[in-house]
Amino acid sequence: MSTTTETTTGSAHTGDQRVGMRQGLRDSLVVMQRNLLRMMRIPEVVVFGLIQPIMFVVLFSYVFGGSINIPGAGLDPETYRQFLMGGIFAQTVTFATAGASAGIAEDMQKGIIDRFRSLPMSRGAVLTGRTLADLVQTALILVVLTVVALLVGWRIEEGVPSALLAFALLLLLGYSFTWIGALIGLSVRTPEAATSGGLVWLFPLTFISVAFVPSENMPGWLQPVAEWNPFSATVLAVRELFGNLPPGYQAPDAWPMQNPVLASALYSVLIIAVFRTLAVRKYKAAAG
Repeated sequence: MSTTTETTTGSAHTGDQRVGMRQGLRDSLVVMQRNLLRMMRIPEVVVFGLIQPIMFVVLFSYVFGGSINIPGAGLDPETYRQFLMGGIFAQTVTFATAGASAGIAEDMQKGIIDRFRSLPMSRGAVLTGRTLADLVQTALILVVLTVVALLVGWRIEEGVPSALLAFALLLLLGYSFTWIGALIGLSVRTPEAATSGGLVWLFPLTFISVAFVPSENMPGWLQPVAEWNPFSATVLAVRELFGNLPPGYQAPDAWPMQNPVLASALYSVLIIAVFRTLAVRKYKAAAG
């Protein structure tokens, strides 16, 4: 009798979990749709999001192209242009953090988050829906940036499957960083503070990396920092998958640089696990 009761109770608990997961998914998709509609009504947000990476592509390609030594290729501008694009792609997707921070902070300030809290919906769905909408916007920006890169001479050398994996790693990195942005947006009082908070740490993260210069060109004490930087792992991974590494290039001995594809995926999953937990906890605490 007791065994039957325990089995029934366990089945009911499992059923409740499944219902809760389905409800959370539906709520997340509704919130995502709401944010996508909002983005469509304010197209300048996407337009301005495109201007910065396009400027970086043009400026770095033609201003620094013949000035930065690439191991195995020297000062060849064409080689640097191929080398550069992995860094520009990765930088572009991580800058979605600032948009996520500002968007959530604005919703908090306008009381929209309070309205969501009053509805019978999953608490985590509000943040998940927002980050998924930011992921769609990032994918759109990535498509346009790819076209611009092709126009300035960048090429994919390793075939379609490898290229798709590279773009998947870029989107995974961008999605992981939007959770950092969500936590920042929940932790400040104004959208202006959220924008600043979402950008101030991104510049050292992206520049102290292998995005724009090889780590070998940095001071010895700074090289390990760049090589173990999660951002660097994705940059080197997409360069490898796109076939943009110069002939004879030797990756540094650090584990993430020797295994960039695996390291990129592990770093991104870890960031999502940590910062999603912190952001949802912050949201629930504020709601309470």
